[in-house]
Amino acid sequence: MVGGTFDPLHDGHRQLLTRSFELAGPEGFVVIGLTSDTFPSTKTHPIHPFSERREALEAFIRASGYQTRWGIEPLNDRYGSATEADFDAIVVSEETLPVAVEINAVRREKKKRKVDIHQITCVLAEDGRWISSTRIWRGEIDVHGRLIR
Repeated sequence: MVGGTFDPLHDGHRQLLTRSFELAGPEGFVVIGLTSDTFPSTKTHPIHPFSERREALEAFIRASGYQTRWGIEPLNDRYGSATEADFDAIVVSEETLPVAVEINAVRREKKKRKVDIHQITCVLAEDGRWISSTRIWRGEIDVHGRLIR
């Protein structure tokens, strides 16, 4: 499992998704939680509609040529189906690691099996700071982390 808002879809998101598909392997299945339009957000920038973000995700996955099966489900809250579903691993960034730890705590309370947490390193922009959707929306960097001058 992997989740996020993915808006705009940037190189950090691409790395997160790529790692998810690598871990699942050709016989696995990747569940991608995509925040719904009604998910309460602390984002300080506008968010494109769910349908547009879903289309961008699907286009990236198809263009990548992954052999692994996959599905996208709406995230209506912080955890989505991750506290109930039967799956092996969750892939997160340094920024979202605390959510994965919380998911395992909730799973433990519900007598569910703990899932492996795989953390990727956030992708850095040209200036050595994390690529983030907020920085892109502010016009500081593009989706590849190149500085906009």
